[in-house]
This record gives sequence, structure tokens and C-alpha cells, in this order.
Amino acid sequence: MKTGKVPENVLKRSVLRQLKTERKEIRSGAGVGKDCAIFSFSDACVISCMQEAAVEVKTRAGCVPGRHTVAHTMSQLIQKCANNLAASGAEPVAAMVTLLLPETLEEPELKALMAETEEKCRELSMAIAGGQTRVMGEIASPVAVAAGFGRCLFGNDLSGHSFTAAAPGQDVVVSKWIGLEGTAFLAEYCGERLRSRYPAYLVEEAVGFHRYLSILPEAATAMESGVCAMHDASEGGIFAALWELAERAGVGLTIDMKKLPLRQETVEVCEFCNVNPYQLLSGGCLVMTAEDGEKLVESLHVRQIPAVIVGKVTDSKDRLLLNGEEVRYMDRPTGDELYRFLSGESPLS
Repeated sequence: MKTGKVPENVLKRSVLRQLKTERKEIRSGAGVGKDCAIFSFSDACVISCMQEAAVEVKTRAGCVPGRHTVAHTMSQLIQKCANNLAASGAEPVAAMVTLLLPETLEEPELKALMAETEEKCRELSMAIAGGQTRVMGEIASPVAVAAGFGRCLFGNDLSGHSFTAAAPGQDVVVSKWIGLEGTAFLAEYCGERLRSRYPAYLVEEAVGFHRYLSILPEAATAMESGVCAMHDASEGGIFAALWELAERAGVGLTIDMKKLPLRQETVEVCEFCNVNPYQLLSGGCLVMTAEDGEKLVESLHVRQIPAVIVGKVTDSKDRLLLNGEEVRYMDRPTGDELYRFLSGESPLS
């Protein structure tokens, strides 16, 4: 395709016709010449925005990029938007999508991209309300931007409902397992090498961790069960999520590392790839605080959502990690282990 806006016939055929999910809250959505979406919310609106360059993944010896295509990246962005909205106490309603495409991208690829994006939105009951698609000669790889919109479940009264109210004495609860998203990527990327060491079923199970990446069920349950603060774990892993939760509220933490939930598949994949699971992409894991953590955990278990109390919020500024008799300070978040792996810094076992 040529530099500039995507031609109108292509826009209609390969973009707009892929959009089938509707919401009554969207009075005016995606369409030719429509640069804005009109929402008929009667209560507050929360906006979440994610941006990511879908750069071609560098291939390491014996590894393949797998399904981490442009379409898969867009699907991940939509899921991240939805997770951010849910962790803020909102019901995800709609997304606006902007695609900056290289001249080398063909129309069938655009059509597949929008079809997968729509499928993810349908899965999350979100409608694509609009956006823009543009071909640019200045870029070599597609760039995707997604903005998510949601309805606040607590209405217009935002006081006391910002879900940043982590306070001393509260229990820290973690849902599902840490490192899920990073494990799924690495298991797929290094699948052939991993199968030479581990049983095929272990590798396939790790690849399948993508099915756990939504935190919408636990966020909804938490809001009904006395949650005080929520933060979805993502880039930088569980350590980054805990740090950000504490930093946002200006509190300290005491976390028992041995209680942080970790799947055996993650242990094996991370050991093989020489990465730290505690600093690995952890989409699908929700960090929560509550006055009564046991009640929150029980409510999540009733809905078949694994969860565990991993520590306490403290009135100190210290963020401490306990590992048996060892006590150390939590470091300020740095880059995600996945980036270090893809750069070739971590040798494969």
C-alpha cells in the first residue's frame, strides 16, 4: 500500500467490515470521516491508553518468533487496556485503534490484523469505536496504539474509589500466578529448544498461559469483596507491580517471596532462558490490598480464581522482601527480563 491514509475502499472492506461488536453506549462510532466517537455515558468515564511498536522480533539461534505477529501484538494491547480499566474499577466498553503501517504491508495482512483485533474485543465485550489507519514511508515496522474506554462501576462519585488506597495494616493479595505472559512468550519462542529438554506437555501448557491473561474476573470479584487497592502486574513483573502499588500510595511493604505464586512451567522456562521470573512480564496477575485478605481470597476461590496473601502494607517507606531468614530491600523497577533475553544478554541453558 502507498504512503498516506488507507484508501476508502480498503478502509471499508478490510477495516470497517471487520467490526461487528456493538454497545448501546456508543452513539457515533467508527466510520469514514469520523475522527471522534460519541459516548452516552450517564456516569464517569475512565480512559486507558497503551502504545507499542510491533517491531519484528529478533531471532536467536534455535528460536523462532512464533505467533507474535502484528495482529497478536494488537490483541495484547486491547487486553492490556481492558486489564488497566478493570484494575481502576471500570467495565471495559470500547477501544480506539490507531495503526501506522509500512508501505510493505499488504491489504490481506491489514484485514487479518483487524479480524484478530475484533475477535479480542468481542471476547472482552468491547466495541471498536474508531481510530485511524495510515501508511507511512518513514517506518519499517507497524506501530499500533490502542486507547480503551470504560464505565466506572462506582458512578460519578470518585471519592474513596480510586483503588489507590493501600494503607498500613492491609493484606497484600496476588491472583493466579506471576510471570504468566512472559512464560507464554518464551515457551513459544524457544519451543523447539525447550522440547529437547522438557516433556512436550510442559512446553504446551506454558504456551497456553495466554488463556490466563485477563484479570477482569478477579477485579470484578475484588470490588464486591472489600478490596482497597488494585494494580495489574505487567512489564517489570511482580516486583515492579508491588513497587508501583506502594509508590502510588506512599507506603511500605513486607512481602514473603516464598508465598508469591509461581507455576512449575515458569520455573523451568525461566531457568532454561536464564531470566528472573520475578521481573518477567506478568500480565494476568492482579495485585490487591484489603483489610481482610482472607475474605478476599475466599471470595476469589469461590469463583475458581487462585489467590494468596503474600504480605502486608506497612507504615514504613521500606519495601522489604523476605526469603526465609534473608531480608532485603526491593529495588526500584528496571527493564523487563524479556527485553534482556531478546537482546541476547541472557544465554540459553
